Amino acid sequence: EEVCGLAGRGWGAWGAEAQPGGVAHYAFGAREPRIALPCGRQPSEFLQSLGEGSADGHRIELAHGTTTLAFTFQHGVIVATDSRASAGKYICDQMVNKVLEINPYLLGTMSGSAADCQYWERLLAKHCRLYYLRNKERISVSAASKLLANMLAEYRGMGLSVGIMLCGWDKKGPGLYYINDNAVRLSGPLFSTGSGNSYAYGVLDSGYHPDLSVEEAYDLGRRAITYATHRDAYSGGVVNMYHMKEDGWIRVGRTDVSMLFDQYAEAKK
Repeated sequence: EEVCGLAGRGWGAWGAEAQPGGVAHYAFGAREPRIALPCGRQPSEFLQSLGEGSADGHRIELAHGTTTLAFTFQHGVIVATDSRASAGKYICDQMVNKVLEINPYLLGTMSGSAADCQYWERLLAKHCRLYYLRNKERISVSAASKLLANMLAEYRGMGLSVGIMLCGWDKKGPGLYYINDNAVRLSGPLFSTGSGNSYAYGVLDSGYHPDLSVEEAYDLGRRAITYATHRDAYSGGVVNMYHMKEDGWIRVGRTDVSMLFDQYAEAKK
């Protein structure tokens, strides 16, 4: 058995023959993508050893906080996210764009580890471009989501943290899929991910229906993210919103969640 191109002689033997540019060292020119893994032990065990209860006193908390959502309606797909990036209990950035622009007709969201999501979605973007060059047509949303799920399946149980919503427009119309690090792949009209998703679902379930107008859909997306950030300490910043149309996505804009919450509170009086 081989993992990342390495012969399966046991996890402990990996570091012995690792040379720069060799099979244990990541190379962008490799025919197949290969990730440099921690030498000497199984990756998931390596992450656990650095977490709670580690012998040498390290405390790396792999707690990920975010709120992202996407839903289909009669005019396409709405994608909305917050912009707060956290490392454990530390807020490290308030202006992160958690929507990755894979190509003009395909968008992906980030939830979990930012590094993992960015890497795999950029790799997906490369394969989508290669598909277009080989076949002279765009890859379908379903095929792109299946490709991503298959790539993640090879690294199941190795410590990845990925929760991605993939949306786009192809010959069949608008499409929306959810994919995670266990290679789970789901299709549906509405998804929300991250630590604030339960709050976002509460707003979405009360206001969503397929016949929304464009302005109603924009307002629903902003409202769901805003109330989720109000209740979830790990979400915040601004609402980044995109609209996937038949002729490609457009960026609706970014709005500060504090300003939106004040507007909603004022409207209730």
